[in-house]
Amino acid sequence: MTAPETGPFLLLHPDDNVLVARATAPEGTEVTLASGTVRLTQSIPMAHKIARSAISAGDTIRKYGMPIGIATADIAPGAHVHVHNIRSGYTPSVVLQDADGRAG
Repeated sequence: MTAPETGPFLLLHPDDNVLVARATAPEGTEVTLASGTVRLTQSIPMAHKIARSAISAGDTIRKYGMPIGIATADIAPGAHVHVHNIRSGYTPSVVLQDADGRAG
């Protein structure tokens, strides 16, 4: 099954609150979302994300149905979702070791 397309964007998982650009989407591109059509206010590079719906500061960002970060600001539908408005949601779960077995 392929991911549903929303113009130049893909929905990778039904639980995602972001869409991913299949190619660079120029400023002014219209994108149809569940809440209506939005016009991009900036160019979105290929593989970058936009908000599928309104995301509030503190909300979990989901991609592939998995948490990838936390919103650090409110993000409007269709707005670029990137390092300027999210922080990592990853936490270390393993200890990396050097080749000699010492923790790094």
